[in-house]
Amino acid sequence: MTVDTLPDDPGTLKEMLLAERARAERLEQIIKELQRHRFGRRAETLPEDQLLLGLEDVEQVLASKECEGEAAAPAERADRATRRRINRGSLPAHLPRIEMVVDIEDHTCPCCRNALHRIGEDRSEKLDIIPAQLRVLVVRRPKYACRACEEVVVQAAAPARLIEGGLPTEATVAQVLISKYADHLPLYRQAQIYARQGITLDRSTLADWG
Repeated sequence: MTVDTLPDDPGTLKEMLLAERARAERLEQIIKELQRHRFGRRAETLPEDQLLLGLEDVEQVLASKECEGEAAAPAERADRATRRRINRGSLPAHLPRIEMVVDIEDHTCPCCRNALHRIGEDRSEKLDIIPAQLRVLVVRRPKYACRACEEVVVQAAAPARLIEGGLPTEATVAQVLISKYADHLPLYRQAQIYARQGITLDRSTLADWG
């Protein structure tokens, strides 16, 4: 919010200032609760569920403030829309291209019925995303026995696991680490994402992986 976007009406300005003060007081209260949870004595620490609710409140306040800022600054919205239009058609060249040809059904002239000849084409690009896919790698180790020697059983050694007796592959652990440290995605949110795929993982388990 800038000085130019402030309302001229004193009543409206007073309401905005009171709302900002209430929002600031709420954020200060949440920060104090988080500090008490982090540095307070064990008897004074907050339950984990209450802590997560505090984090949700912070996110909601920040999102609400961002939406209000966008609504109060039409010039900034127009500038962002202009930048988005400039970015269209300039997607990175290293991304794979899946081409789809949308052609006419009849290649004869609608007037004289002579064959039409191609004079050009219009080309446009859209950014597509393939959602992350969870899969299970099944390791099968056949056992072989000798019909003559009953005690002989031959089997290939089991491949080494990144975590002894654990479920994740190297790619899974890498994803947890990237989400946690690069994308700043808390473990409880990662657990919720996996739960939507039917995979139940405790935050303690993800913490062991990361």
